[in-house]
Amino acid sequence: MATKCGNCGPGYSTPLEAMKGTEAPDYLATVDVDPKSPQYCQDELHHSGWNTCSSCFGDSTKSRTKLVLPSLISSRIYVVDVGSEPRAPKLHKVIEPKDIHAKCELAFLHTSHCLASGEVMISSLGDVKGNGKGGFVLLDGETFEVKGTWERPGGAAPLGYDFWYQPRHNVMISTEWAAPNVLRDGFNPADVEAGLYGSHLYVWDWQRHEIVQTLSLKDGLIPLEIRFLHNPDAAQGFVGCALSSTIQRFYKNEGGTWSVEKVIQVPPKKVKGWLLPEMPGLITDILLSLDDRFLYFSNWLHGDLRQYDISDPQRPRLTGQLFLGGSIVKGGPVQVLEDEELKSQPEPLVVKGKRVAGGPQMIQLSLDGKRLYITTSLYSAWDKQFYPDLIREGSVMLQVDVDTVKGGLKLNPNFLVDFGKEPLGPALAHELRYPGGDCSSDIWI
Repeated sequence: MATKCGNCGPGYSTPLEAMKGTEAPDYLATVDVDPKSPQYCQDELHHSGWNTCSSCFGDSTKSRTKLVLPSLISSRIYVVDVGSEPRAPKLHKVIEPKDIHAKCELAFLHTSHCLASGEVMISSLGDVKGNGKGGFVLLDGETFEVKGTWERPGGAAPLGYDFWYQPRHNVMISTEWAAPNVLRDGFNPADVEAGLYGSHLYVWDWQRHEIVQTLSLKDGLIPLEIRFLHNPDAAQGFVGCALSSTIQRFYKNEGGTWSVEKVIQVPPKKVKGWLLPEMPGLITDILLSLDDRFLYFSNWLHGDLRQYDISDPQRPRLTGQLFLGGSIVKGGPVQVLEDEELKSQPEPLVVKGKRVAGGPQMIQLSLDGKRLYITTSLYSAWDKQFYPDLIREGSVMLQVDVDTVKGGLKLNPNFLVDFGKEPLGPALAHELRYPGGDCSSDIWI
């Protein structure tokens, strides 16, 4: 749990202090599978965040008790009270889409971050009609009333997805996927040819709430998850570009503006029996350890999880790799014809007697950096297209042990959470959160 002191707020004073607090193993699973529910097959609880975090560490009046869950499709926001007992969460409030539409003209909500002001900020992918619009919904952190948009009127980015802020450098950077109307029903290669998927980062002035720079990414199609280094003085970070399967480093240059460079490339594999003649890795999630030593990412299609030493951020060094399912396993429908990295196709993954469908997708690291947790569902429409077995069998949660000294990854064969055995049928588990905060929820200021 977080270090306790008389004048402390939620979370931890520094990222390194957070690495010491690793006593809570609980997690929260939220699934709407009731056929009688008005939200059945409409909502998709995609990402989540806390009402407050380490950005409010200096405010003893704040408490991390509410989990904020935006719905990607319906734009509804659920606020869940986890209080002091994460095993028994209670629904605290539901914010209806009409309130968001009326005050913000935004929809298709994604990333939620708490701010030092006590407010909660949520990114959007589009407007009410499903066109691209990368804006930000601002909620009151106590009442959860919709206050309006964080950005200035008319100042939204063309597309949206994830974001991260670094106040000591007066900056926020946001990413982009595609307009909801493009991605919501599945992936169409023609949309790539038509230029409908994102390839830019947007640099925002944190104080003025406006875009000051747009970074065009070379080999950077579909930049999704973005992470600054946890050190609040750091003026650099990384973004995973899904379709191009690259990791790009962004940084403040000598002129005081921002630049970006490719530092990792996962080569595509020439294949037979798949949607396209070449299969990208499809980097769908990235994480940085709290000491800013290791970068982790998942290749959802190739099926491997990777660990890189980023002691030199310009030259990441591969230190660990595990195959945890994926589309190129032996005995499957896909035959690999040419592979720059592997000599043979990997074996299917079986854990505790269950063959794992899908590939590694969302990842979360324990605060001490020694345990990595993985789920296998990306987004239901894309799951159906690329891994139909996921829909029938449900996703899983796996655990990998991490060597934090020399680097290295090892699957824990005794850990499996099988969401295929839910009482009301198979479920698709996505993002993971720790009750006390984690590597992707907390930002230090």
